[in-house]
Amino acid sequence: MNNQAYRVLLYYKFVHIEDPAAFTAEHLQYCKDMGLKGRILIASEGINGTVSGTWEQTEQYMKDLRSNPLFADIVFKIDEVEGHTFKKMFVRHKQELVTFRYEKPLDPNTKFGKRLSPVEFYEQLQQEDVVVIDGRNDYEYEIGHFRGAIRPDVESFREFPEWIRANMEQFKDKKVLTYCTGGIRCEKLTGFLIDEGFQDVNQLEGGIVTYSKDPEVQGRLFDGKCYVFDERISVPINHTEEDVVIAKCYHCGKTHDRYINCPTCNLQHVCCEECEDTHHRFCSSECRENAPANYIYEKTEVSL
Repeated sequence: MNNQAYRVLLYYKFVHIEDPAAFTAEHLQYCKDMGLKGRILIASEGINGTVSGTWEQTEQYMKDLRSNPLFADIVFKIDEVEGHTFKKMFVRHKQELVTFRYEKPLDPNTKFGKRLSPVEFYEQLQQEDVVVIDGRNDYEYEIGHFRGAIRPDVESFREFPEWIRANMEQFKDKKVLTYCTGGIRCEKLTGFLIDEGFQDVNQLEGGIVTYSKDPEVQGRLFDGKCYVFDERISVPINHTEEDVVIAKCYHCGKTHDRYINCPTCNLQHVCCEECEDTHHRFCSSECRENAPANYIYEKTEVSL
């Protein structure tokens, strides 16, 4: 058993689920009975989840999910943590595992970019004349990204088709590298790029999370931290002397990589500890004036 008491599992699998609504209800009850917390999306095209639990709970979850023939070969990315990284357990039925809203069907099992191991991706990052597309949202890019990657001017994944068509046309004959947090968004994004006529499309298999854990690359050429969709908010990726902080405080411009949420408008913004104390977590004076009636400021003790 590992020293940490809890673990986070990140996983997905594109596979046809005959009755996703029924599977969703059953899976929600199963997760609640086990005591797991997290966020799982289920669609007719498969499953996409992040859950936290004790070592025993996560071991049992992986064993049970793999006992289903649909998920026998599912890959789990595992992080050791000190406690739950979610407050509740959500299992939801969705039309898509990642909302893309592309006008054509995209099946990552039949159309996808060439999958590169972390070592292969690292080597190709250093080649001349490659185009690196960050397959995440702009706020994720802000606190951390691969060196030289193009920042996507999108706030949600469904905006990628329009952004690609408006900004990437000149790169169709180039070698294109794509990456995202755990790999699932690139499964759809690379299929779209192929449909759009891009000739040499590649994706980082397992995403940034897998790249971070590779003993050979150790997260090299990734600057800053990786945004994650749980209470940790961000996690370190580059485990070498090259590790740097690249984001800046929303208020004072000081180099920092810590996100907080505005209590009024819920804007997630980078904020240093000093400015959090000064502005009480609000992003603006207007939001402070219109604060929720029951809001009480408590200084955050954990630096993410």
